[in-house]
Amino acid sequence: MDEITKLAAKCRVATPHDVVINSECVYTFHSPYTTDEGIVVNLTTFIGTVDDLAFTANDDGAESSALFVRICKKRVPKEDGNDATSEADKTAVKLGVGVEGGFQSDQDKYDVISTYSIVVIGKSGDGKAQVLAEMAYDGASKNSFPMAVSQSADAIIHHAGLAVKQDLSAWELDDEPKPVSKYAESLPFVENGVKVSPNPSDWKCEKSGDKENLWLNLSDGFIGGGRKNWDGSGCEKSGDKENLWLNLSDGFIGGGRKNWDGSGGSNGALDHFLEAGEKYPLVVKLGTITEDISTADCYSYAKDEDGPVQIPNLKELLEKRGIMVAGMQKTVKSTAEMEVELNATYAFDAITEKGAHLVPVAGPGLHGLQNLGNSCYMNSVAQMLFSGTVPELTSRYGSTDGATNNPLRNISPTKASDDLLCQVSKLSFALSSDAFCGPASKSAEVSDPSASDPKHRLAPRMFKHTVGHDHVDFRTGQQQDAAQYFQHLLEKLDRAELGAGDRLKSKSGTGAVLTTSHLFSYKTESRLVCEADNIIKYKESPAETMLSLRIPKSKSTLPDTHMPDVKRQKSEDHGDEEKEKKEVPTVAFDACLDEWNAPTTIDDYRWPHLQNSISPATSQTRFVNFPRYLLIHMQRYELGDDWQPYKIEVDIDVPEEISLQKFKGTGPQEGEKIAPEEAEGDAEPTTAPAAPAVDEGALGQLMDMGFNMNGCKRALMAVGGSNVEAAMNWVFEHNSDPDFNDPLPEGGSAASAAAPSSSDADETIVMSLVENLGCFTANQVRAAVKHCSGAADRAADWLFSHMDDLDGAIAALESTSVAENSTPKPTTPLEDGDGKYNLVGLISHIGKNTGSGHYVAHLKKDGKWVIFNDEKVALSKDPPIRHAYMYLFQRSDTIGAPNSEY
Repeated sequence: MDEITKLAAKCRVATPHDVVINSECVYTFHSPYTTDEGIVVNLTTFIGTVDDLAFTANDDGAESSALFVRICKKRVPKEDGNDATSEADKTAVKLGVGVEGGFQSDQDKYDVISTYSIVVIGKSGDGKAQVLAEMAYDGASKNSFPMAVSQSADAIIHHAGLAVKQDLSAWELDDEPKPVSKYAESLPFVENGVKVSPNPSDWKCEKSGDKENLWLNLSDGFIGGGRKNWDGSGCEKSGDKENLWLNLSDGFIGGGRKNWDGSGGSNGALDHFLEAGEKYPLVVKLGTITEDISTADCYSYAKDEDGPVQIPNLKELLEKRGIMVAGMQKTVKSTAEMEVELNATYAFDAITEKGAHLVPVAGPGLHGLQNLGNSCYMNSVAQMLFSGTVPELTSRYGSTDGATNNPLRNISPTKASDDLLCQVSKLSFALSSDAFCGPASKSAEVSDPSASDPKHRLAPRMFKHTVGHDHVDFRTGQQQDAAQYFQHLLEKLDRAELGAGDRLKSKSGTGAVLTTSHLFSYKTESRLVCEADNIIKYKESPAETMLSLRIPKSKSTLPDTHMPDVKRQKSEDHGDEEKEKKEVPTVAFDACLDEWNAPTTIDDYRWPHLQNSISPATSQTRFVNFPRYLLIHMQRYELGDDWQPYKIEVDIDVPEEISLQKFKGTGPQEGEKIAPEEAEGDAEPTTAPAAPAVDEGALGQLMDMGFNMNGCKRALMAVGGSNVEAAMNWVFEHNSDPDFNDPLPEGGSAASAAAPSSSDADETIVMSLVENLGCFTANQVRAAVKHCSGAADRAADWLFSHMDDLDGAIAALESTSVAENSTPKPTTPLEDGDGKYNLVGLISHIGKNTGSGHYVAHLKKDGKWVIFNDEKVALSKDPPIRHAYMYLFQRSDTIGAPNSEY
């Protein structure tokens, strides 16, 4: 106890606004359930870790010892639930969880036993953490600790935590802000002498006697119990003890309302509102009140509001009932926090009964990821990159030497949750090792106990937040485009890797660190022929990381109904519905590549060697290099006559082995008339003024929108160096210029940077969308096209998905800033090979457009296809190669020979 008492003065009491990480380690996916040691949470910083990582070698300013609260949890089956559980699930007759006739929730099947202790952890001479003292913390021993320690520990134990806070933030971004109740200012107050005890143990529902989930009527002081949640938890007359609400008019404390399906609580608070003639509509949930009244959970029963509200004068109303908010702590979850937690555990798989014939698998590289609410796009991309399919990234981020040995995690615990490299390492290690693997499920049809065991579940909340917190779309809880997310993730990783310093070094010890995007990077060569004089110009594009292919519907073919296998399939059809299924046409993968490679005509190309006069040009695109990994994105969506994006109903005949050798660029050939280099240079005059300095913050803002660094520099130099809005306008006017992405000449000036150039290729896409869509301005379309990396279909989808506040969405893009430095990427030569590739992964999408529906990944593991459907991982019986949205190919000569620089 002496060691604890010495450190007590350093303890802090967490408020609802503090970041408290009490559900998992910031460096690993260890949780209170994972081991008997659980996790320890620092009583000063509120950061949770495992014992060994409580201090790191790079823990800035860390004391030699600190106080922690150890949180351990264990899930045990209820005594009467073992046999009934499986039988009840089999005989469910109602679409619901935790209601009579429905599916059982985990709360019906299991009890959670929680234990706590106060721990002193010290930092040894070599920087490693060691436990110096530990004492159990429970109801019996609580009063023996210094008050500062017990208050700090209680605040951490009862805090909603960062996991719920991040989910809640994403949810609230998708929802309207809570309005201020119009009844608050003139709320009637009943002078009935009701005073509410400051002791929470004295609170109870005045109708049912329930002790928790209480809501106080702010008019007459009535206290009523709350509704039962849809999973079966909550307050009801038979004895549950939470969800009590205080009526702000008469002081009545009663329970919340019942649910739509008839389940729920006593309805004490709502019934009292009705019985009182609907005169006292405002209630507050007891236990959510703190000194900061904005954290209180307030609700209006008035018919014209009927929802969560803000009550600015809440403090004064509570004081009339004897409740002094000063010093009060939050002791229960708010309604929003409870909804977020319950949505995360809803057993969708049990209801849909998908995958009955799949064989579940488990092990290193075969671990599923929990869906955080429309996060399947993120899960699919993460599995493709970090579960072992790309061994270079597994080597860099998923070190199998143990969680403590990866230098990417050598960062202070207070910074770890927001550090991208640390969170990628945390995720990759969990996916590629057996540290958190549980037994394979008995069936992929429904969830069994092992599938819901929290010690084996991976919820990548910190990874999601770190990647998407500064992005207008990826920070929300809405479904997003997996292809766009892939590109955004690579851009974020590149910036983080280039700024990693000593945490990330070249394996060979020579040269610059290779970025993640280097594995996927390729350049293309455009061969332009001037129709006026047949002069030829070769133009090399900036490096790209994803090849986006259009689907030429005109080259589709219908299946041959005379083929024996087709006849057999038709003979096995049953029912009119099957007979009426229309035949889906097929497009060969080579036809998509040919369409990409086909010559195109640019009508208004400006030729420098013709004194900048306009003459049509014929352009053809080929590869400059073949990357180690080639990610191909199929443009499966286009706009219909009603301006809505719809899915192109075609199958793509994609072989598992392809050769792209015929698409390799050759460069200038003997006998060709090449446009003179000096003819196209917009060389600055010798008297050109000095170039303005480029503001790094403004450069970061432009780059975060997806623009190339060279183009952003040109734009800023053209407008003085720091005006982001003016630079954006310049970008929209000049992003089609052939030299837009070219490196700036040494000593280049604003004049040279702003010199107009010629190709209108991207502008053609913009104007085509403006004309075809008919309801967007050119500037809006330009912003969407640039944000979606030039893909017209994705740009249209983005525009329609943000129609409710399009100007706001574009403004959010423009105002986005990045904290990472914008150091130019190293000029390491891109990888190249023979152009032969093997298919190793694919991401498929189910739904009418990329912003809705569901994403699933299929990856090749040891020669077998495996499906990754969020937490469901199983051997694939029939991988949907013909229907995929994204295809990952690995160059054949690199299989089994990963790049040692990673």
